[in-house]
Amino acid sequence: MTEPESSSLRTRLVDVGVELVATEGVDALTLREIARRAGVSHGAPRRYFPTHLELLSAIARRGFAELADRTTTVTDGDPRTQLEQLTRIYLEFAFDNPGMYELMFRHDLLESGRLGLRDTSLPLFGVLVDLVGRVRPDVDARAVAGALWAQLHGIAQLWGWGSLQLATGTDDFLPLLRTALDAHLGPVGER
Repeated sequence: MTEPESSSLRTRLVDVGVELVATEGVDALTLREIARRAGVSHGAPRRYFPTHLELLSAIARRGFAELADRTTTVTDGDPRTQLEQLTRIYLEFAFDNPGMYELMFRHDLLESGRLGLRDTSLPLFGVLVDLVGRVRPDVDARAVAGALWAQLHGIAQLWGWGSLQLATGTDDFLPLLRTALDAHLGPVGER
């Protein structure tokens, strides 16, 4: 196989994995199923991804790249406004891509430190820390950003399962998002 063909098959395997996680979720991401849908033998993916973990990480990198692309629009306004935009985009990504979102944050599956996935995932958290620090210079920005991120993840999970809509009686997640931001940053205009 020539190098372009090799690169093309590697890309196709990741493309198939991205589509599979979008339509059927994380549990469907087996090497055998990805190979079948890519039209290659079940052993072919191992030529490009020696372990299942490496293929899953390549698929998750696509999710992080897409999320990062979506957040490039967050440039206008004061740091609080940018945080509101960033967190809304984060939640919308989670709602639009539940399978990918789950895979991206399943560090138990990905062992991201070993395969360099953290190089893809941590910059977004760095943006969150920076913005929190600019809004709340009086706090440990990393700790507050971590707590905010955990709350966003909880909103994303509970919303995806339909629990928050049932409990709150609303189909609009924005009031929950604003409440979470107020809880971690203080109400708008307080500072």
